[in-house]
Amino acid sequence: MKQGQIITIGRELGSGGREIGKRLAEELNIPVYDKEILDEAAKKSGYSREIFEKHDERPTNSFLYSLAMGIGGYGTSYQRPLVLDIYLAQFNTIKKLADEGPGIFIGRCADYVLADRDPLLNVFVHADMEWRIERLMKLHNMSRKEAESTCQRGDKDRASYYNYYSDHEWGDAKHYDLCVNTSKLGIDKSIELIKACL
Repeated sequence: MKQGQIITIGRELGSGGREIGKRLAEELNIPVYDKEILDEAAKKSGYSREIFEKHDERPTNSFLYSLAMGIGGYGTSYQRPLVLDIYLAQFNTIKKLADEGPGIFIGRCADYVLADRDPLLNVFVHADMEWRIERLMKLHNMSRKEAESTCQRGDKDRASYYNYYSDHEWGDAKHYDLCVNTSKLGIDKSIELIKACL
């Protein structure tokens, strides 16, 4: 592994991206940042952890963008909305953690935020829907209907969030160095492939 190596992992819900990130971090003996980003951002921003959790990788809308830019009706300007403050706090936290050394960053537009880093490996983890449903049913004791709904809603939220805060399209292979299908490769082989790219 190269000195200062940064790995980002985007992932479909239920595809095993978080598990891959955690296991890879253990094998490489480097930190992994997932929900830890929320903890660190909450400490630095003054907002509670609960607020970060509520807005974590959730979509926003263009009306909020106009508010963020201070564009209101009749020339009015507005205070910057909370969701933008939350995003900026996470953005700054991701950059700060990457400055501290090698690490694995899961979700939260990390590939976009850290695009100027070198060495950087951007990975996208996906899987067939049926495999994801079965996995969630086993891991979280969900019904089939609950698991399918969770996957669909999670993907929609992540895509909306990513597409809004970056100028890339979530899951578009051309923006990643490696895309792995865990339903075809399995978790272990996916980890080996990622390691082979370092």
